[in-house]
Amino acid sequence: MRKVNKVIITSATTGAMHLPCMSPYLPLTPDQIIADSVGAAEAGASIIHLHARDPETGMPVTNTDIYEIYLKRIKQQTNAILNLTTGQPHLGTPEEVLNARLAAPLKFAPEITSFNMGPMNPAPWALAEKYQGKTKYPWEEMFLSGSKSVTMQNTYAFMERIAKELGEERGVRFEYECFDIGHLYTLAFIADRGWVKPPFFIQSIFGFLGGLGTEVDHMVHMRQTADRLFGNDYIWSVLASGKDQIRLTAVSAAMGGMVRVGMEDSLWAGKGRLAKSSAEQVKMIRTVLETLSLDVATPDEAREILGTKGASNVNF
Repeated sequence: MRKVNKVIITSATTGAMHLPCMSPYLPLTPDQIIADSVGAAEAGASIIHLHARDPETGMPVTNTDIYEIYLKRIKQQTNAILNLTTGQPHLGTPEEVLNARLAAPLKFAPEITSFNMGPMNPAPWALAEKYQGKTKYPWEEMFLSGSKSVTMQNTYAFMERIAKELGEERGVRFEYECFDIGHLYTLAFIADRGWVKPPFFIQSIFGFLGGLGTEVDHMVHMRQTADRLFGNDYIWSVLASGKDQIRLTAVSAAMGGMVRVGMEDSLWAGKGRLAKSSAEQVKMIRTVLETLSLDVATPDEAREILGTKGASNVNF
């Protein structure tokens, strides 16, 4: 792992897995998502990870017009690096899914996008019974029940296209999302083929069904495997779902890694207490970092660490 003397905090604002019925504080409208993102940046996040939602219903969407509203207004108010998802849920043929998921990243060419290293089989459908009769919008129950028949696709053809059209042609750096040990080997494989180049910003993800659990032993194993595969050619970061968010990100920081928090990954800000914003979670992990005598990276320091193309070279 590459040694750096600052900790990058990423804040993931809203994601696509949490539903409006799960928290009254989940950002859904453009104004809410923008305010949450700017607040997180002001609290210390140097990267803001974005998904789009329908302004009326909060349903996850891939609409580039909605992304444009977020990107322009957030950029006006903060210097944070804006990181777009390439994993937004979408129904259709494989080609339609791929085109929809890449529409915004290709149009706006941000400094960073996410890059999933394999297919995933999450199970929001398992929550259908818990939220039956409690949903706010019709799409929520359909989303929960329908997810039982949906797998998040990440074929090698998809990966090759992301690497070429975003990385090679638009100078985008990637947040490599690794839910399991095998995803590290996938990254090593596509790197050996020349599709992607170091330094690799590896986001190790814990606590999502289909991936690794939240035991610290898994973190150590993933870190050791990444060290073996990539040596000093990677920067390591950790995110964890739900109640384990702060615990595992604190361990990451103690191990020399970066951290990711935000309401995409967890709706909580302590035992039994819903977070009112992503900024609340950023402040929590920042307090941990400062207690550990660790310095938080500014956006420009994060740009230097990750080797991004800079805020002046994006299309928004």
